Amino acid sequence: MAPLRHGNFRALALGRVLMMFGNGMASVALAFAVLDVTGSLAQVGLVVGARSVANVSLLLLGGVIADRMPRALVIRGACVLAALSQGLLALTLLTGTATLTVMIVLSLLNGAAAAANLPAAAALTPQTVPLTLLRQANALVGIAKQMGMFAGMSVGGVAVGLLGPGWAIGVDALMFAAAGVAFLFLRVPSTVSPGRSNVLRDLREGWSEFVARPWVWIIVLQFMVVNAGWSATTAVLGPGIADETFGRTTWGLVMAANSVGLLAGGVLAARWQPRRALFYGTALVTLQTLPFFVLADPSPMVPLLFAAMFVGGVAVEQFTVAWEVSVQENIPPDRLSRVYSYDALGSFVAMPVGQVAIGPLAETIGPERSILIVAGLTIIATLAAVAAPSVRSLRRG
Repeated sequence: MAPLRHGNFRALALGRVLMMFGNGMASVALAFAVLDVTGSLAQVGLVVGARSVANVSLLLLGGVIADRMPRALVIRGACVLAALSQGLLALTLLTGTATLTVMIVLSLLNGAAAAANLPAAAALTPQTVPLTLLRQANALVGIAKQMGMFAGMSVGGVAVGLLGPGWAIGVDALMFAAAGVAFLFLRVPSTVSPGRSNVLRDLREGWSEFVARPWVWIIVLQFMVVNAGWSATTAVLGPGIADETFGRTTWGLVMAANSVGLLAGGVLAARWQPRRALFYGTALVTLQTLPFFVLADPSPMVPLLFAAMFVGGVAVEQFTVAWEVSVQENIPPDRLSRVYSYDALGSFVAMPVGQVAIGPLAETIGPERSILIVAGLTIIATLAAVAAPSVRSLRRG
């Protein structure tokens, strides 16, 4: 708990909790909102994929902006844009004026906000605590985010079932506005180097740092597959299966169970991690496929699905903390946001492809077979990353 003694860290953690609470509600609500308006899994993929397309397309620019401008200012502006886009989406849903086009446009705006937010927020953590507290700080940020996500998904599942998806997305807008207020109390020294004027040069510098360490781009290639599969399953296939079997409210609680697992994993990582934390964390990502195998059953066993989501969350958070600490210990601070943007670009670039393609695939071969394909690809990508010498040999500082 030592990082909480630092005011800047408290402001950063609070803001990220509020954002994750809203996003937890929205992640449950959005798919059901599209299903209510269009009734099509393929169009759920289009709306969810639109956000990912905007996010991926603008990530590199977001990383440059976060290294060229005060990062606290960047995340405040991103919160304003996210609050506006989600507020308008909630308004159209509640007034019955939502259309597929409107939902896609507003998802694009929300993705643009995320592209600015992610590189800045990730690079701020080492600016809020001493270097000796990096592992604990990253673990606590993960815990805070998962507490917010758990609460948001739990409340979101109930809200969608009782009130409808529009209200859940409206709360997401309010949470982004509140996060922007929390970030007003974030006061950190600037890492901006004077005299920067060439965006292309900035991108080249970031790329040089990104490719200089094989373990960085190998992990990013792995998560190109892992994230595409996870998002296709949880944003498109899972809600469709839930609608046909155990219900929307239960799906929100199932997703919340994953957040509880991530929270427990963060507590474990804050207290202890092995010296080769990146290697062990990467190997544990295979456990994220456990919920896929449960969902592949035509009649999913809900208690088993809860347990699988929890175990998957614990495992993945071991990787997340190890990854954040590894990057922050090895990348120069003034280039950290750009490296994070290349990381996010590579990790997320296949997400819209997976989200858009999985709907038609599921309608052709069935959601159960589609999920098994996703599980197999995730396992193959993870084993390939674990086999890389640079991943196996990296040790914590």
